Amino acid sequence: QALSEMEGMGGGGGNLQEMRFRPLTKRRVDMHGFCNPNGFQRSPYLSARGNFANMFQGSTEEGYKAYHADKYDEDKNPNGIINFGTSENKLCFDLMSKRLMQTDMDLMEPSLLQYPDWKGHLFLREEVARFLTYYCKAPAPLKAENVIVLNGCGSLFSALATVLCDPGEAVLIATPFYGGITQSIFLYGNVKLVYVCLDSKITGTNTRPFQLTVEKLEKALQDAQAEGVTVRALILLNPQNPLGDIYSLSELRDYLEFAKRHELHVIVDEIYMLSVFDESATFHSVLSMDRLPDPQRTHVMWGITKDFAVSGIRFGTLYTENQDVANAVASLCYFHGVCGPIQHKVAQLLKDRDWINQVYLRANHARLKAAHTYVTDELKTLGVPFLNRNAGFFVWIDFRKYLKTGTFEEELLLWKRFLDNKVLLSCGKAFECSEPGWFRIIFADKTHRLQLGNVSPPYTTAGMQRKKKEREQEILAEEKEQPCQSDQDGKADSTDEVIFVSRHQEPTCASNSNLGDLIGLLQQQMRSSDWLQKNTAEQFA
Repeated sequence: QALSEMEGMGGGGGNLQEMRFRPLTKRRVDMHGFCNPNGFQRSPYLSARGNFANMFQGSTEEGYKAYHADKYDEDKNPNGIINFGTSENKLCFDLMSKRLMQTDMDLMEPSLLQYPDWKGHLFLREEVARFLTYYCKAPAPLKAENVIVLNGCGSLFSALATVLCDPGEAVLIATPFYGGITQSIFLYGNVKLVYVCLDSKITGTNTRPFQLTVEKLEKALQDAQAEGVTVRALILLNPQNPLGDIYSLSELRDYLEFAKRHELHVIVDEIYMLSVFDESATFHSVLSMDRLPDPQRTHVMWGITKDFAVSGIRFGTLYTENQDVANAVASLCYFHGVCGPIQHKVAQLLKDRDWINQVYLRANHARLKAAHTYVTDELKTLGVPFLNRNAGFFVWIDFRKYLKTGTFEEELLLWKRFLDNKVLLSCGKAFECSEPGWFRIIFADKTHRLQLGNVSPPYTTAGMQRKKKEREQEILAEEKEQPCQSDQDGKADSTDEVIFVSRHQEPTCASNSNLGDLIGLLQQQMRSSDWLQKNTAEQFA
């Protein structure tokens, strides 16, 4: 049904080059945001659906492919691409590799090599229930019968979209949001996304940038219903990716009450719940509530990928009290199961609470905080505004003042300039941000790679060591020719929530060359100083 909205996509693949889209409001999924029909040659071997999947692309996928084709390696490929775009924790390989190689991880029994219960082995589901009870601070012990195990949260999103929505129906989600959800929900599940568009402006009802409110949820739902779209669910990301926001208990309760009023399911993704690295921030799980407004329509997701720095191990878990939903999702586990030996290793990991609390979480939080401090200090020095948060692996940064006309086309060009200079970032359009010019940078990396990939807007070098004088002169010449946006254009005005450089430091049309001189001077001072070598993230930790 979603595909049928596109004319010219009949059987056999249709003519995608002549494809036209029905008008969609800004609160509906923007097909052009992640598809590029221009110049696309349909395959006679694929269905219309297959051709559409083949055409589905965006900066995230393009950058990811480029990175894997030219991945930075200190010894083998020192001029390769440094990846600040993929949300992975690269700070804890030493801890995790040592723990995963201990003898209790090695077990090979017949049951582990045979088909399991499709919900997951009982021993693992019991361990997940105990783990979530403890770390989510549940008021009562959680039950293994409500736990389902799949190979990652992406698979969980796809499965939930399939069992909660019919093709062409929709879920609500606030923008910006992690773009992989689009693939799971729409491309795979054939379910639409209705956007709740957030922006950085501070108003009477918005006390912080990109704030989600019930009023915005109501408006988006009403607009979708007015267009004849049936909305079945609401997705909440907590902590939020890419913003790093952590919802308060009162906010969570308000969102859940909104969903209950409209009989919407709520899918809560808490995959970064243990990656809150500053004591000033407190995470509240939905499972910590004394009473859920609508427990039969509340479904919580978590996985080890982020919190335990093992994105290569595909493991996600769903907790739901609704047995109809649990059984329906379990029926899809045949396609998304986790192999038996990995289930054993995950169970052993989750039960080792002493190691998690005394060794891993202490070190991980200290390393994340040190890396976050390094990157945000660099951004302050360079005069780059950013959203100041303390959860996840990312910083939401504001490059709007480096866009000449403030369009998504310009944002993409800036993203490509970073990639051309061997630094992969994620641009705001990949998260369906409503304001061009926002980027996400991943900071959960080793100090030497953070130094090498040092971001210097309005251009970048893939390491100050690689930078050539000719490129400096070329870019400075380009800057002199480019007019600037107004100082006040589209900015948030809350210094508590967003760190902005003071006004006299911001570039103006008359001072582009001064900005270039300042950046050059800062880079020269950093090259000639051994402070960065002496003060690594590991030493801070």
